[in-house]
Amino acid sequence: MGSATLRERAFVALQYLLPQHLLSGVVYRLTRSRVGWLKNALIGAFMRGFKPDMSDAALTDPHAYSSFNAFFTRALRSGARPPPAEADAIASPVDGTVSQAGELREDRLYQAKGHDYTLGQLLAESTDYVELFRGGSFATIYLAPFNYHRIHMPLGGLLRGCWHVPGSLFSVNQTTAALVPGLFARNERIICLFESPRGPFALVLVGALFVGSMRTFWHGEVTPRRAGGPSPLAPDPNVPLGLPRGAEMARFNMGSTVILLLPAGLGSWRANLGAGQLVRVGERLGQLRPAGP
Repeated sequence: MGSATLRERAFVALQYLLPQHLLSGVVYRLTRSRVGWLKNALIGAFMRGFKPDMSDAALTDPHAYSSFNAFFTRALRSGARPPPAEADAIASPVDGTVSQAGELREDRLYQAKGHDYTLGQLLAESTDYVELFRGGSFATIYLAPFNYHRIHMPLGGLLRGCWHVPGSLFSVNQTTAALVPGLFARNERIICLFESPRGPFALVLVGALFVGSMRTFWHGEVTPRRAGGPSPLAPDPNVPLGLPRGAEMARFNMGSTVILLLPAGLGSWRANLGAGQLVRVGERLGQLRPAGP
């Protein structure tokens, strides 16, 4: 991105001043209202402003949903996002736009021109996890408000650990990524660490302005927590820890970002995967490396 305009700088400066969590709390209550006229007004305004494609939704009538949040986190019709045909393909976990993708420079991830951040900052956990992904690969994918907002498994795997990191709730669009240092390592996030038959991988779910709530398959709704350090999330003992590739594992309220982390040697991205690329759930992002003898 070139030099920022005055308008872009003002947009970012305002976010430093806004009561981000308070506003997200207000949006949380509004979007879950079941008052007919209110939820229909919210859905109608969203349809006019963002024009989401409803043709692949399980329920195509936007006003048939019980609340704005039910509409926003709508399910897809069966077969709308088939997994890749290749058994060793790494599937996109979301519908969205690739912000950045590539290899880590040691422990550093590229955010935007002039900005990068470290694995330690992103994961906010022990150095064991930092070392696990050092020199590996990453793909950062932005979900715009009009995108489908459920998150799926890029590979089959078993949940090894999950933790919540409190933080800010800056917007995560291109403008903010270019102007807020360490954006993805300062926003609230949930980190899910998995073990696949071929090796570990991680999904980092990054919150954003008005995204004060995220839900995972194992923990239900995870809402903003008290200020402090990272806290582990205990999975529901009644649900399986393992999920196959393509299974739903989480969902967002409003637009946000997912970061997929692979350790060195596990796989590689396809040649044309880069900033600005549109992707959909189940689309092949890359391939696992051949298994050793």
